[in-house]
Amino acid sequence: MSYRNLDIYKTALDLFLKTHKATFLLPKYELFELGSQLRRSSDSVITNIVEGYGRSSYKNEYIRFLVYSHASNDETINHLEKIIAL
Repeated sequence: MSYRNLDIYKTALDLFLKTHKATFLLPKYELFELGSQLRRSSDSVITNIVEGYGRSSYKNEYIRFLVYSHASNDETINHLEKIIAL
């Protein structure tokens, strides 16, 4: 099995692609501020899923990277909330 078969990876990748594309619709003054932070945090969600899966033979390492992914997801939500409020 591969991380590509994980439903959570597929969902996170889909949301990353949509989020990444949407950031380029932001005004220029936000494109490199919140837009950049949003692109990086949404990328971190999937990257940590992949890295955790790669370390899945070490249960604690796997869990640690899934926790990082969850934290990056919360960060992404926060960036989206700020953009909506602005």
